[in-house]
Amino acid sequence: MPKLDAYEREVLDAYEKGKLKSIATKGELAKLKAAARATAIKDRRVNIRLSSIDLGDIQVKALEEGVPYQTLIASVLHKYVTGRLTEKSQRITLGATDRRKRP
Repeated sequence: MPKLDAYEREVLDAYEKGKLKSIATKGELAKLKAAARATAIKDRRVNIRLSSIDLGDIQVKALEEGVPYQTLIASVLHKYVTGRLTEKSQRITLGATDRRKRP
């Protein structure tokens, strides 16, 4: 689990002690549950080849996010195909500090 800041720790403690109450209506909860079920259904298997470096970077990022790396890959792909994956407007340059091996 990633490190929590003071506010996140406070919220987690309140949740664990049962001090939080849902404000969602039954209709809203049903709608959210249906959406979660539809999103979570994984009915196809895909095999891809990745470089060891890319896979390692993905695994590190997944560890930072607290999710399995396969879930992170599926999430990124889902965001891409639904148009929700956005590029940072940041110029990327390769320099002496780049740890990737060049061909």
